[in-house]
Amino acid sequence: MRLIRTWNRIHLVLRIILGLIFGVFLGLFLPEATAIGMLGTLFVGALKALAPLLVFFLVMDSLARHKRGAPSNMTFIILLYLIGTLLAALCAVVASFLFPSTLILNQSAAAEAPGGIGEVLQTLLNNAVSNPISALAQANYMGVLVWAVVFGLALREAKEETKATLSDLSSALSTAIRWVIQCAPFGILGLVFTTVSTTGFSSFQTYGRLIVVLIGCMCFVALVINPLIVFFCIRRNPYPLVLRCLAGSGIMAFFTRSSAANIPVNLNLCRQLGLDEEKYSVSIPLGATINMAGAAITITVLTLAAAYTLGLAVDFPTAFLLSLVSSAAACGSSGVAGGSLLLIPLACSLFGISNDVAMQVVGIGFIIGVVQDSCETALNSSSDVLFTAAAEFRSRRRRTNS
Repeated sequence: MRLIRTWNRIHLVLRIILGLIFGVFLGLFLPEATAIGMLGTLFVGALKALAPLLVFFLVMDSLARHKRGAPSNMTFIILLYLIGTLLAALCAVVASFLFPSTLILNQSAAAEAPGGIGEVLQTLLNNAVSNPISALAQANYMGVLVWAVVFGLALREAKEETKATLSDLSSALSTAIRWVIQCAPFGILGLVFTTVSTTGFSSFQTYGRLIVVLIGCMCFVALVINPLIVFFCIRRNPYPLVLRCLAGSGIMAFFTRSSAANIPVNLNLCRQLGLDEEKYSVSIPLGATINMAGAAITITVLTLAAAYTLGLAVDFPTAFLLSLVSSAAACGSSGVAGGSLLLIPLACSLFGISNDVAMQVVGIGFIIGVVQDSCETALNSSSDVLFTAAAEFRSRRRRTNS
């Protein structure tokens, strides 16, 4: 017990770093010990299992207790999500113009891509009105969020005892999630072990330039564009908040590679930042659905790389149109099986690139996915908390000044 207490007194981020180091070491020198990888599978599975229930009950509880006429900043948060995604796509366009990449189109891909923006949005809307029980079982967060809002509004007129029970359920789920998060160092150890022991670092050798452009764009958005957006909201140095979000949310998301699994982590971080639960319990799961700056970068960079490989001339107006399409498609990527990569053929169609060639690009995306998807998820997930906090701090500043 003394050892456990000593371990728990170490900061969680430091424990995660220790898990990362041990994971790399074991993956390099004991790659046959596949049982270690089960730690990562169990950790991500536990987060994914609890996350839909947590979102459902937190949103219901917040809306049931919401007082009519109380101020809300959800519109502004959604605006920040959309602006951040569009600026990320534009950053990817500029980076691709400055550092054009080419591909080796000799990979196969058997997945099925969506037919167009209309199909992406239709899938998103169908998910929003799916059966609430199946939405919870399948971790369909659009459906979970929509039905939680409906039931939460309906429960406003419920008895206080009913609301208290709902609040107790939300608290119990939050506590369970915190217990799971405390196991993160062991989960990260297992995830890193699996990555290193199975894929190593071979993807860097073949597509090093492409990976550098992708990661460079995502780092620029995380460390330059997002801080500028936050500065215009809070009118003070944004970097303490930016770095707090990257450390508290981005690191975990990088290794779990799952926005859904990181929802509980983000909710816990919002609580630590002292944000209003009534607001962040809605904005965080919504952000996991529509705040997709990393996905917009991936779609744009890989599409332009395909165009350059085929020798197509790309002017800036066409590239700007690509950024708009990538942003819109990225916002619906969570409703498409396979996420952002399967939306690449949709963007490629702007340049007349055949679906066969586009799906080869998707195959390359899966090859570099160990790095690309990790960075993409880290950017997406950390900015959910960042923009939620920026919107709330802006509201507090405006109330103080008035």
